[in-house]
Amino acid sequence: MSVMRLSTLSALVFGAALAMASTATLAQNRTFSFAYDQPKSSGYGAGAEMFDKKLKELSKGTLSINQYPSAQLGTEAQTMQKVQTGDIDFVMLSTANASTAQPESGVFSIHFIFRDEKHAIKVLGDPKVVAAMKELYAAKIKGAHMLGLGSQGLRHMYGKKPVQKVADLKGVKMRVQATVTEDTTFPAYGAQVVHMAFGEVYTALQTGVADMAENGINNYLINKHYEPAPVLSLTEHEANNAALFISDKAWSSLTDEQKKWVQAAADEVSQKEPAVAFELEHQALAKLEKMGVKVVKDVDKSGFSQISKPIQDKLASDLGPNAVKVLGLVRNVQ
Repeated sequence: MSVMRLSTLSALVFGAALAMASTATLAQNRTFSFAYDQPKSSGYGAGAEMFDKKLKELSKGTLSINQYPSAQLGTEAQTMQKVQTGDIDFVMLSTANASTAQPESGVFSIHFIFRDEKHAIKVLGDPKVVAAMKELYAAKIKGAHMLGLGSQGLRHMYGKKPVQKVADLKGVKMRVQATVTEDTTFPAYGAQVVHMAFGEVYTALQTGVADMAENGINNYLINKHYEPAPVLSLTEHEANNAALFISDKAWSSLTDEQKKWVQAAADEVSQKEPAVAFELEHQALAKLEKMGVKVVKDVDKSGFSQISKPIQDKLASDLGPNAVKVLGLVRNVQ
């Protein structure tokens, strides 16, 4: 065989090997969809960035996510359905809206079970709480499972008038998330509950469909809810918790090693995102005050607490045994 033919053959073999290696590399590199309903500047966005960074680090760049913020792939209720069907790989959403798939998730919406932001941060990173919430969702949800927890701070009330005591809510049309917890507690305060997707809240406040709404401070800022509702009352009545889910379709496509990477990235979110979310809350409050938004800091929470605390255990019991377990664990975190 001539030298020229040998060279040609070697080149062909080398080229084929290179092509096969490139194909294998492409097959190993995967990008997953990651959806949430808030802007990238939210706690959800911080959690997604944290997850992506850790996943890339552990996988040496072979696994990553594409973020779809601001409800690009649907409302929280819709993305919860889509992650179960495998149409979305990952979704981060409020534990309140996850109650559309598992009502017991409403336990995290029970008022005044989180003592302050330090307690909330500790709870969301507590391994026993995370494990109990995984069990809670697994008992009901099919097609997806929880990987970790997150936060968007504590929730507060806002509208055109201040809330300084519980009596100020009498007859007020309050937009709340659709959970048994909210639908029980707010009427106990004297308010009328109104339900709608988060993306419709601005217009509802503008048109009077809702007199008030409640959410985290950063969400209030970045979604410009201060325009139709210029008075923010720091009620701290509820934690604005979140859960990170993966579709079973995406999970089953991973190798055992890749599953470890994904879970480790989610653990990073549970451990670190809540503190970042609360820092965003502090920054948002400072911006709002600088903008001239009226912030009511001297809310008398005693009336709210007197109404809500006696019904905490009944709410959890009505939701189910997993909710009762989670409530007990939350209370035990010091």
